Amino acid sequence: MAKVLSTLKIKRLDTLLLAVFYLVAGVANISMLVLSNFDFMPAGAFAVLSFIAAYVLWTTKKWAVWIVTILFFPAATLSVATLYFSVRVYTFFPSIEILLFHLALVFYAVLSFVSLIYVAAKRKTFQ
Repeated sequence: MAKVLSTLKIKRLDTLLLAVFYLVAGVANISMLVLSNFDFMPAGAFAVLSFIAAYVLWTTKKWAVWIVTILFFPAATLSVATLYFSVRVYTFFPSIEILLFHLALVFYAVLSFVSLIYVAAKRKTFQ
């Protein structure tokens, strides 16, 4: 495993996992932007910020703490507000698709919080 990490020039496995989370979040935001026919432009901004966060976590830059902190507040607000209004309209489990959507929103909000706490706690290890 260490050889694979060194060939990919990855310094830490934990930041790699966070980088993958932000990469997946960026792809999800791009798909949300496309599905809305480019009407929901905040999804594009979240996608760009998520890709930047994935890059700086991948390379363990010192400004990863700032980008993760900046991205957390609007992302958490959007996911919690979307979950709240979606549950008010559909309830939590009217169908399997809506249940998966709600669980994805909860998962996104929780992982955003965990990544903020983790990066803030390990801020001294970023160069």
